Amino acid sequence: MAKHTGVITMICHSAFVYSNDFNQYKFREDHPFDQLRVTLTYELLKSAGTLTDDQVIPPRMATDEEIKTVHHPNYVDAVKRAGINQLTESEALEYGIGTEDTPIFPKMHEAASLLVGGTLSAVDAVLKNGFKHAVNLGGGLHHGFVRKASGFCVYNDAAIAIKYIRELTDYKVLYIDTDAHHGDGVQWIFYDDPNVCTLSIHETGRYLFPGTGTTNERGRLDGYGYSFNIPLDAFTEDESFIEVYKRSIKEIAEYFKPDIIITQNGTDAHAYDPLTHLCSTMETYEVIPKLAHEIAHTYCDGRWIALGGGGYDMWRVVPRAWGQVWNIAAKSEILTGDLPQDWLKKWQEKSPVTLPNQWQDTDGIYKEIPRKPEITEKNRLSLEKSLQFITNQQKYM
Repeated sequence: MAKHTGVITMICHSAFVYSNDFNQYKFREDHPFDQLRVTLTYELLKSAGTLTDDQVIPPRMATDEEIKTVHHPNYVDAVKRAGINQLTESEALEYGIGTEDTPIFPKMHEAASLLVGGTLSAVDAVLKNGFKHAVNLGGGLHHGFVRKASGFCVYNDAAIAIKYIRELTDYKVLYIDTDAHHGDGVQWIFYDDPNVCTLSIHETGRYLFPGTGTTNERGRLDGYGYSFNIPLDAFTEDESFIEVYKRSIKEIAEYFKPDIIITQNGTDAHAYDPLTHLCSTMETYEVIPKLAHEIAHTYCDGRWIALGGGGYDMWRVVPRAWGQVWNIAAKSEILTGDLPQDWLKKWQEKSPVTLPNQWQDTDGIYKEIPRKPEITEKNRLSLEKSLQFITNQQKYM
């Protein structure tokens, strides 16, 4: 039986966007991006008793017009033709599809449009239907560009959602990305927009795709000073990750004073993740939503859209980490103790690895990192460089 922490619980009216059809976004059987992880999370939460049917809302399909607020019409047409095998190889490469990372699959446009629609459904839940928070773990595809797919991402649902919010309201949007990979697509799409502030905390591009996200990427024109990047050294552990996250999100929120926040909750900074070199544990993935929730209530009257993202150990990491995002969104609570036995029994039969039986990680899940002091110091320097713009602004206030 899962146990709750002893803190005072704040019950928030929250929505969980879900459909089994999210699994139609599938490149191939052996591809690392597998939306089964959303189903695993959904079923874990149902088994734990923290997600009820009345909190679940179905995603709608995004319209072509909504997708084209961010993506070029020619690109949308190319994705459609790719999904029915009518795109030439040269055209596919021009648009970043048909690659090893982002291969073509049947009905690609429809599958990607449903993920976008899920995020727009989350926005509607908060802006139109009285919910404080909304979670769409099928979204968070932050590498999509205006005319190009990249890094497993066909359409950039987060960017489309930000455009949608800005069309409906005059809200200032704070986008917070804690995926191990730089949130490049969202950053570049809003690089000159002073009403959208992006913060990405990620593994340094010296070692990892997409190779961008340096501290000197600060925005341009009217958007200068509204892009923040904190690249972390390889093998960063919880203590340093959390230090960087806490200080950056608090200072940037105070500086920008957002009206709504969108968080991209990639879980690939975990030590188990096969595609990155960071060494976080579930401790980090408990702090991330806790503080996002606090910031939303401090500045935004609670308005918070939480998305999924990367995460390639879908058995041991993603369900627990994403589960805690929902637990915070719904009840401002972290679950502790044992995972539900019925969930473990069902999915252990299918998992290629031994599933953890508790919400938290045990000690010693990775080897001791000998460079910890050096890594911590490097990360502090990245943090200082990234926040230098705010520091300089405060000197002249």
